[in-house]
This record gives sequence, structure tokens and C-alpha cells, in this order.
Amino acid sequence: MQVYQAPLRDMRFVLHELFADDGFGDLPGFEEFSPDLYDAVLEEAARMAQEVLLPLNASGDIEGCRLENGVVRTPEGFARAYATFRDGGWAALASPPEYGGQGLPETVNKLVEEMICAANLSFSLYPGLTHGATTAIEGHGSEALKAAYLPKMVSGEWAGTMCLTEAHCGTDLGLLRTRAEPREDGSFAITGGKIFISSGDHDLTDNIIHLVLARVPDAPAGVKGISLFLVPKYLPGADGAVGAANGVSVAGIEHKMGLKASATCQIAFDGSTGWLVGEANKGLAAMFTMMNTERVSVGIQGLGINEIAYQSAVAYARERLQGRSLAGAQRPDLPADPIIVHPDVRRMLMTMRVYAQGCRALGQWTSRALDAEKHSADPAVKQRAGDFVALMTPVVKALFTDLAFDAANLGVQVHGGHGYIREHGVEQFVRDARIAQIYEGTNGVQALDLVGRKMPAHMGRALRPFFHAVSALCEETAGHGDKAIAGWTAALHQSFGALQLTTGMIAQKGMKDPEEAGAAATDYLRMLGLVGIGYTFLKAAVIAQARLDEGHDDAAFYRAKLATAGFFFDRILPQATTGFLVIKSGKRSTMALPVDAF
Repeated sequence: MQVYQAPLRDMRFVLHELFADDGFGDLPGFEEFSPDLYDAVLEEAARMAQEVLLPLNASGDIEGCRLENGVVRTPEGFARAYATFRDGGWAALASPPEYGGQGLPETVNKLVEEMICAANLSFSLYPGLTHGATTAIEGHGSEALKAAYLPKMVSGEWAGTMCLTEAHCGTDLGLLRTRAEPREDGSFAITGGKIFISSGDHDLTDNIIHLVLARVPDAPAGVKGISLFLVPKYLPGADGAVGAANGVSVAGIEHKMGLKASATCQIAFDGSTGWLVGEANKGLAAMFTMMNTERVSVGIQGLGINEIAYQSAVAYARERLQGRSLAGAQRPDLPADPIIVHPDVRRMLMTMRVYAQGCRALGQWTSRALDAEKHSADPAVKQRAGDFVALMTPVVKALFTDLAFDAANLGVQVHGGHGYIREHGVEQFVRDARIAQIYEGTNGVQALDLVGRKMPAHMGRALRPFFHAVSALCEETAGHGDKAIAGWTAALHQSFGALQLTTGMIAQKGMKDPEEAGAAATDYLRMLGLVGIGYTFLKAAVIAQARLDEGHDDAAFYRAKLATAGFFFDRILPQATTGFLVIKSGKRSTMALPVDAF
């Protein structure tokens, strides 16, 4: 069975306790929101995820989407679930109030996103793509476009997509061929085909608003000649209601490994009317507003899969009887002990647990920076937050999804043969998790972005808020009275030192030979991400120990937090130091084999 209960206690911990002193401060615009309100939002979101979305996860995977007479039909129950989701205001949670949104901070929104993704990842893509599209329109669209489209997209009445990929080009968008011919009324005729369009068509909303990359006549070659256009499936009438069809059709739906209840479409534009978003030939910058938003959200998708895979594996391990504990029978009243007593099963469960809690904490730190970048009144804080977001976006996207796929695989392993068959539903997690490592820029591309762009930009400025925070925490906790915390501080300090050495080494080698930086990129991203998770676990451990010393009522939670931190520092963080040795070997063995020898 797929088992999921929203981890509200840990969510409240990372929201209210863990980052109260992160340097971003109290932000204007959120004064009317109290901790009690945030908790109420999380509790209602948990109920919606568990009662409305989770029951459709396995059935939606089995049924999938289908194309009927040019229209995509979602699985049974999805339309009703979406109506419940929309009517509950969940689509508008973090959107600006001026367009009908509720204006909640990203710290809360990302926790709600996690619940939705854990309960039903396929469903999450429908509102998720819309939120990303509204971000791009808000940031770059004209006032007329904002007024015409944002209110209905924010409310969830209309949906949105992003149309980048074409059959002959993926990451290299400079090769795209979709054309945009100007018309006398200021609109454009959009002609071309796009593939791999998530939520490209469905029966959940009255209209779908496509953001399409295309070329105007005489555009410069490559990425410098790309423009962004808003292209509705149906043209709105004068009253704003859905009007005539706009030459947008579904050429097919992709038959995928996972996310079967999410409609991934091939879309054809045949002289479709579109409007320029931002400036001509600067569409990539506008689209990246959406893509960067989506990349953080894809990381949260990974976190959601990680959590439900973990909970499902724990539930099975408590019930499955096999063998006796190596320490002697733990349940002599039963013919065998539950497999949760076995060290190797514990290893797998604890790995999944620390991945989920560590990513949740690191994601919350990033979310606080997202809010500060947007809302802080202090220019210095705004810049520091923006630098942190720039650094962490590829890390959140790539590390969270890599760890999620590992966790989903471990969940199958805990189930043994029962995990490999459909009955228990955990093989779906592996299939669903896999795409998150690919879309919105593959994880290899994320690593190249980190090493090739974010790390050297502004003389390494993006690294400073991260490095300064880790360094300061190590100094503060070096003489901690608790022996375990003092030891974990030493472990983090060692890994952080290895990260600093590696950063300098990559910078030095990469200036002389870009392939050296490329060969190191994926290992460096993981290394930096593990140090970041280590930072959050050390902060959590210090808080947990202080709460226990105070005699806090919820002692069980804080003791469990310390035990989880201990596993991370003993079994996971050492991989960061190993990463230094791997990267130190350089590109030689990676690039040694001639191409024709493969």
C-alpha cells in the first residue's frame, strides 16, 4: 500500500524553529500572517493531500491520460479533485494579492507543494506549471497581458504551460525553429511544433495559456534570437470568457515510464495568435524566470517522492515478518520478527529518512531566501538572498531529485519481491521519480550551471552567504558541551574544509581547461549539497538538545531528531570528503578513452 501522512511536526520545526536566525530577518508584507495561521494552512493542506489526492495516485497511474478527438482526458477523479483543489484556494496560495492570490510566503508554499507532490506527483504538475507561467507573465508581461490573464490563471480557472523543447533540440534552445510572424494589430502568428509539454492539454480547466519560445523574422542566430509569446488555446472574448479556438492542437501524448496521469503532449501551433512577453529576442531571460521557479519546485517534487517512499517502506517493514533479530528474538510471540529489526533494513530506512528531513530543511532555507529576495526592504539582504537562491537553485533541483530516486529504489528494496510488483504501489515511486532528474534541465546541466556560471560569477559572490553561514555555525558549536554535537561539528568542519579546497581547485583548473570543471561538476554539486544538509542537521541538533535540556513536552521528537542527525553525520556526510578525492583525480580517466573506442 502507498502510505502517506504529512510530516507536519517536522514541517513546523523547519518553519518555526530552524531558521529564525538565518540573517534574512522579518520581511514586510507578511505581518498579518501568524504562526497559528501557517499551521492551520499546513493542516488543511495535509487533509486535502491525504483525502483527495492520495486515493487517486495509484489508480491514476494505472489508467493514465488518453487522447480522444483531439482532447486529452485525465484519469477518473482528477477533474473532481482539481475542482476541490481550485475551490479551496490552493492554486492561489503564494500568488500576489493584486491578481487574486493569497500572498503567503514561499516557506509555507513549498511545504504545501511537498505534500501535494508526495500524495500525487502527476496531479501536482497541473497547478505547478500554471504557477510557473504566472511568475513569468508577472515578471515580464505587459500590463494588458497581466490584467487579461493573471487573475484567471492565479485562481486556477485557467492553466498554463511552458513550450520550449522541439523534436530536434532540447537543452540547446538556440536550434529552435518555431516562427512568430508579426501582424498589424501588434500580435504574432505562431507556427511550429513543441514536444514534451507537461500539462500541454487536459480537461481540468476551460483554457490553457501556453508560453512559447519562437523566432521573429530576421532574429539573430542562436539563443540571442529567441522571443517569448503568450498563446492561449482559446482566444478570450471581449468579456474575458473563453472564445474561439486559436489554432493550437494536440499532435499526440507521450507514452512515458512514469507520471502517467500527467498529460505530456506534443503541441502544434498553426498560425496561432500570440503576444510578445517582454522584449523581442530576449525571450530566454523571460522564460528563465519561469524555469528557475520550476527548478526549485522540481526539487520539491523529489522531496515529496522521497517522503512517501520512506513512509511506505516503514509501514511495510513494521508488518513484514522474516527471520530473527541478530540480537535475539524481538517478538517471540510471533513466528518471526518484523524486518525493521534487521540492521540492513534499518540502514535503508535511515538513509531515506535523513534524505527527506535533510532536503526539507535545505529547501526551507532556500525558500526563506526566495522570500527575502522578493520582499526584503534592505538592498544588502536582497542581494545576499538573490545570491543564495542563484547558488542553491541547481543544488535543490539536482540533489533532491537524485536522492529521491535513490530513496525510491531503497523503498522497493525494503519491500523485496513485493516492491517489484504493482500490488504495493512502490514501484510507481521509482518510475515517477526518474523524470525529475531529467526535465527542467538535466541534473548534469544543473551541475554545469553551478560550476560554470554560479560559482565564478561576480568573483564567487554567490558562494559567500553559504560559506559564511557554515563557517559561523562551525565556530559557534566547536566547543559545544554535548559530546555528540561537538563531534558532529568537527565532521562538518572537515567536510566544509574539503569543499573549500575543492572549490579553489576547480576554479584554478577550470580557468585553464573547461573540461576539468565539467568533469568535476556533478560530484561538486553533490558535495556542496551534502555540506548544506550537514549545516541544517547541525543547527537542528543544537536546537533539539536545547529543547531537551529545557524539558520540552515533545521530547520524543527532539530525541528522534538527534538520532537522525547522528546517522547523517556517521553514514552520509563522509561522502563529501570522498568527493574531494574523486574531483582531485581530474578529467584524465574520464576523457582518456577515444570516442571511436566506446
